[in-house]
Parts: sequence; structure tokens; C-alpha cells
Amino acid sequence: MSIRHGLLALLERGPRYGSRLRTEFESRTGSTWPLNVGQVYTTLSRLERDGMVVQDGADDAGHDLYAITDAGRTELHTWFGTPVDRTHPPRDELAIKLAMAVGAPGVDIREVIQSQRRHTLKAMQDYTRLKAQALADVPSDRDEVAWLLVVEQLIFQAEAEARWLDHCESRLVRLAKAAATEPSAGPGPAATRGPARAPAERSHSQR
Repeated sequence: MSIRHGLLALLERGPRYGSRLRTEFESRTGSTWPLNVGQVYTTLSRLERDGMVVQDGADDAGHDLYAITDAGRTELHTWFGTPVDRTHPPRDELAIKLAMAVGAPGVDIREVIQSQRRHTLKAMQDYTRLKAQALADVPSDRDEVAWLLVVEQLIFQAEAEARWLDHCESRLVRLAKAAATEPSAGPGPAATRGPARAPAERSHSQR
């Protein structure tokens, strides 16, 4: 998530101070990705260092204001016009968990999947309720519309995860059935380490 660009987008609407930026950011995103004031001011310091914002006096309450520069606007519009890179996806804890659970001793991977599915469906129901609440009053300002877009993305993401979990379980069931129909390699670790023809040679010698 680009806090940097989110703050630039808010500053394009006019000078802001740190606490107000945090409040407006969370209002736009429905507090899905909460910020603390320290994060905001750290990001503002870096933006100022990079020439994308400047301090612009103070308001009547004495809050230091920040304003976007021409370089900041160029950076912001470049961000808006550039697709989000999906060729290097972030690590996904659930995908890693299932990958490591395959064949792990003492782990029932189907139970792992079912447990996650229950959690994902519960989250999807919660997001759907939030969407219904948002739609109860027709969204009238851009913050409400922005939050509606975010919550709908969360719903679609949860739906996709639930479908993927169903797919994982189906694949494991098919693999288990296929493994059950394969001839046994015989007892002992040597059977698994030996060449593919070893079981047939042993059967021939035993005859």
C-alpha cells in the first residue's frame, strides 16, 4: 500500500497538517488500513526531502501545514497512470501455509483449509453487511464512494479466496484418490529410494 501516494492525493486538494491527513486517509479507506500520526509525519518528512511537499506555514490553531509541489503532482499523476505491478506479488501467508502443510507430519491439511474457509466466509459476511450499511444511505460524497469501492474490493477478494480454497480441497481429494489406486512400493525406506524397476525385480526373485 502506498501511503506516500495517498498523502500526495490528499494534499492535492489543498494544504493539510498531519492529523488531518491521517483522518482523511482513514475516512477514504474506512479505516481498513489504519495509520498512526508517526507514520504520517515520517512519510511527510521523506516527501519533503524528495521535493514533493513543502511546509506551508501554519493554520489558526498552530498546526504545521504541508503543501504539494509541482514535482509531487507529477509523481502523483504518474502513479495514477501506472498499473499496479502484479508480476511481483507480495507474500501471501495463506498460500505459504498451505504449501508448507502439504505432506507435513501430523497436519490435516483439509482441516486447515476448512478452518480458513470458515474464517474467510465470516469476513465476507461482515464486509457484505458493511456494504449494505453504506448503501442504506445513498453515498453522497467522495469519501463515502471511496469507502464503498474499498469494501467491495474486500468482498471480491474474500469470494476469490473462498473459491481458491474449494479448488485446493478438490485437488487434494483427487490426489488422495490417485495415490490410493497406485501400487504400493513396498515397506522400508529403500523402496522409496531405489530405482523405479526395483520393486518388479524383487517380485521376480521372490517367485
